[in-house]
Amino acid sequence: MTHIMVNVAWPYANGPRHIGHVAGFGVPSDVYARYQRMKGNDVLMVSGTDEHGTPILVEADKEGVTPQELADRYNRVIASDLCNLGLSYDLFTRTTTKNHELVVQEMFRQCLKNGYIYKGTQKVAISPSTGRTLPDRYIEGECPICHAPGARGDQCDNCGNELDPDELINPVSKINGETPIFQESEHYFLDLPALADANLAWLKTRQGWRTNVLNFSIGLFREVKPRAITRDIDWGIPIPVPGWVDNPNKRLYVWFDAVIGYLSASIEWARRSGDPEAWRKWWNDPSTPGYYFMGKDNITFHSQIWPSEMIAYNGGGSKGGEAGQLGPLNLPEQVVASEFMTMEGKKFSSSRGIVIYVKDILERYPVDAVRYYISVAGPENSDSDFTWSEFVRHNNEELAASWGNLVNRVANLIAKNFGEVPPIVEDKLTDEDRALLAESAAAFDAVGSLIETHHQKNALNEAMRLVGDINKYISATEPWKIKDDADRLGTVLHVAAQAVLDANHLLAPFLPHSAQKVWEALGGTGTFSPLPHIEEVTDLDNPAFHYPIITGDYVLGETLRPWKSEPIEVGAKVAKPTPIFAKIPTEAVDEELARFETALNARREAEAARLAAEQAKLAE
Repeated sequence: MTHIMVNVAWPYANGPRHIGHVAGFGVPSDVYARYQRMKGNDVLMVSGTDEHGTPILVEADKEGVTPQELADRYNRVIASDLCNLGLSYDLFTRTTTKNHELVVQEMFRQCLKNGYIYKGTQKVAISPSTGRTLPDRYIEGECPICHAPGARGDQCDNCGNELDPDELINPVSKINGETPIFQESEHYFLDLPALADANLAWLKTRQGWRTNVLNFSIGLFREVKPRAITRDIDWGIPIPVPGWVDNPNKRLYVWFDAVIGYLSASIEWARRSGDPEAWRKWWNDPSTPGYYFMGKDNITFHSQIWPSEMIAYNGGGSKGGEAGQLGPLNLPEQVVASEFMTMEGKKFSSSRGIVIYVKDILERYPVDAVRYYISVAGPENSDSDFTWSEFVRHNNEELAASWGNLVNRVANLIAKNFGEVPPIVEDKLTDEDRALLAESAAAFDAVGSLIETHHQKNALNEAMRLVGDINKYISATEPWKIKDDADRLGTVLHVAAQAVLDANHLLAPFLPHSAQKVWEALGGTGTFSPLPHIEEVTDLDNPAFHYPIITGDYVLGETLRPWKSEPIEVGAKVAKPTPIFAKIPTEAVDEELARFETALNARREAEAARLAAEQAKLAE
């Protein structure tokens, strides 16, 4: 058994998550974790809501609530959505826990002690009308490197380079259109140049990465400069330095603390498990691989910033040093970054109303239909486009007509003719029967190796190819025509049922909800594919703070079936089945497009009214 770390990007708690988000970080990480658990590996899958930073402040101000109230609300919304999507976290927590604060401060202190954090000054953007510091991400302008419009004050999405707000050409505030004023302010910096050689040397040892991810990551080191890790803000983790820790207007930068969440969540999980040191099996053992799942806009923070923080903590940069009480910490085995998903040809944008929220789509359509579409048509290696017509087509033609109908036919034939899974009669086996059984057994290696190497689209297509071959077998053997040879009929239906069960194992990481139903339709009992659940917990270090977590029981042999062909149980009772997948009416496409257009127009009108009010206020 191998320990495997699955670290999933932390969704930002300033609003509900949409399909574009979970296509990048959610479903791919869950498929991988579920597969590894079925293989018998000890997986620790963690994440949580990212709740600090100025965007939370801006949204809270807009709604007239405190940042904590806003974070509390969206933490619950996001946790509920991800749980309903079936994402099998061992722990999904949040960054406003005391445990997270303590771990982040420990990382900061050791990096400072090792000489990789130092004090300096930088220009910060100030709103002329309010005198408040403006968040980097809320300043837009022309990129000074590639000259693309709409670059943000922290990063240009067009060329991927990190930026500072004062570097933008013609910067303006996204909040109210003002031109910001830039003033010098004292801050702490992470000395990325002193960590660059070690970070780059590590990157050049990486194997199996998606080519675009590795090339982009290496390219980040063509020109490296120190990066400020504190901000002029009153919402975030206090800076653990005398004279700073009590300053209400200085906090650690949200991205410095958010990536440490993988480690702090692992520690929280261990503390809640009853073995406070259990997390070290995944973080201190160099043989334990850690896989990080995200969208491509987060590559920088996972292949440069977070590894640099760990190298600094471990004392592995040009200044030397030693690991603190948490280390030495393992650097990522692989950064598994997906490309972007658009919606009907337009970039997802909650602020512009171009969005399909997870909650909304799950209220209207089966969860595994959503997971299937994300898996088969998601942005694995290139940008992809979510269209309602393709969503409906994939569900109707592949899930309902091919897979669902196959399960229903086989179960119905067994229920009608035997009422239980019949045995194989050896002298009734044909070469055609043996070929199908051999194919379904061999598919575990083929599909598994594709998931293992993060080619999930191909893995799902390979599993569905087997489904197609089982359908061909049923059509060729025509069991409904076998009238006078019960042994041959039973053998055909046993072979078909065994192949369907094998296919169900292969599809379980992608379709965990329906996998349970298929298992039961073929006479299986107990849990086949475990689902996560939400628990209300009390903060381990602050009894007054309560919040929901996502967790689950994923125990091979108890709540989880293995990644191999398991003999179907002869004699298991099989009743007349009910359909597992239903076709979505084609009219749904027009309904969804109309719904989208109505919401988009309403959002545009509201935004126009808001900007007009802001301009009128500035003119007073």
